[in-house]
Amino acid sequence: MGMEVAIVKYNAGNVYSVVNALKRQGIEPLLTDRPEKLRRADRVIFPGQGEASGAMKYLREHSLDKLICSLKQPVLGICIGQQLLCRHSEEGDVDCLGIFDVDVKRFVPQRHEDKVPAMGWNRLLFNDGQTNELFKGLGAEPYAYFVHSYYVPLCEETIATAEYILPYSAALHKDNFYACQFHPEKSGKVGEKILENFLQL
Repeated sequence: MGMEVAIVKYNAGNVYSVVNALKRQGIEPLLTDRPEKLRRADRVIFPGQGEASGAMKYLREHSLDKLICSLKQPVLGICIGQQLLCRHSEEGDVDCLGIFDVDVKRFVPQRHEDKVPAMGWNRLLFNDGQTNELFKGLGAEPYAYFVHSYYVPLCEETIATAEYILPYSAALHKDNFYACQFHPEKSGKVGEKILENFLQL
């Protein structure tokens, strides 16, 4: 019996790159919004690109908000998945799932060259050289691929930092919940290693 990995199916689009990244790891993931299947999976991935208030509305209407918060296995939020795991988002001024006690903010350009959304490769920095188990074996100064207009400020649960306009949370961890603002499924070898580490947690 292989490992069962479920991907939360909701209205936040573009999950197929995550499905394909898992297939490259030899995993045939289950794309589902059914509570019993999400509860039963060994790992749950909560990815997505899209808009926070619309996504939260969908999650609440399908009771996926309470379900996600009740999960006990390792959960990985990606991109808007990370933002939705926070307390509140300025995007659509919406209350989110509240796993991480921090509010998502919109990037405010400071100079002419600051473009929003932030888009492209950016370096991941780890606190005082301490790396979370999610990042083991990545080597010095790994780069990951980001596309986002909103960011999670630095907070107690920050496990990796990136800088664009200001330093912000590239990744978060609390209990069984992990989250990254970047797209591991689009981050080449670095992203592959992060997904592999998540599967081995």
